[in-house]
Amino acid sequence: MKYINFYGDILKCKNQDDVFDYFIEHLKPSILLWSYFVNWEKVFENTRKIEIALNNLNYLIGKKNFDDEFRFLVKQNPEIAKVIPALVVRDGANSTKFKILVDYKKKKLIYDDYDFSKEHINSDDIEKYLNFVKESGLKDLIISQKIKNLVDYMIGVEAGLDSNGRKSRSGNCMEDIVDFFIRDMCERKRFKYLKEANTDKIKEELGYNVPAGKSSRRYDFIVDNGRELIIFETNFYGVGGSKLKSTAGEYRNLFDVLAGKYKFVWITDGFGWKSTSRPLRETFDHNEYILSLDMLEKGILEYFI
Repeated sequence: MKYINFYGDILKCKNQDDVFDYFIEHLKPSILLWSYFVNWEKVFENTRKIEIALNNLNYLIGKKNFDDEFRFLVKQNPEIAKVIPALVVRDGANSTKFKILVDYKKKKLIYDDYDFSKEHINSDDIEKYLNFVKESGLKDLIISQKIKNLVDYMIGVEAGLDSNGRKSRSGNCMEDIVDFFIRDMCERKRFKYLKEANTDKIKEELGYNVPAGKSSRRYDFIVDNGRELIIFETNFYGVGGSKLKSTAGEYRNLFDVLAGKYKFVWITDGFGWKSTSRPLRETFDHNEYILSLDMLEKGILEYFI
């Protein structure tokens, strides 16, 4: 760790041990913004793309002779078949082709292929689609009238699927918070600033030859204050785990790659470090700058940029 006046003037820390203890004691429990929960704009946009087909499928709700009505509807509107997979909770990849294990109890694995992406379908295809609807439970759901409108149902499916993106949005929350502090300072000081820049962009925009560290690495934030280039990486860990040990090692190695050429700053936070403090301490002792959100709040950027 490189000792700077901020640690004594503001944090009242006398030495490296004091600074690390302060770091751990002031970790943030959460960085959840309202944007973390559901991206409603994405939910409604995805639903809108198939809304017409869903409204056509609403015709089947409550139909007692479901099988015949399904055959009739898909024959009249073949495009409807393409939205059937969307009615089950998906893998996030909008898959339309499935290899389903239909039997294994005879000590042999039997698969059946389902392809909903076909431009032209025949009667055999329709029968397979009907079987998919039955076996997946969609038929029972539709004829039971437990749902009144497949468009509304789809909004719920999309909202549930969107929850899978919370992990990445949590990372985005940390980036947004750090971005606010760095951008604000750069605008006031009139420093040059880049966000999510790879080595090519840094060379093109600022004229510095920065090593990548990892293949095609993209750095979170870059600041050129006219005297030197400062490179920032940031993340947040709400829970501990073995990954944090490798993360600490990664940023220790990255410091070595950049050392002597550019100033490297790692901004990290979260209660996860409380239970994984040993590898963090090793990197803290090795690197020049490891900062927390509390330090940003108290103005540490002004001291070394």
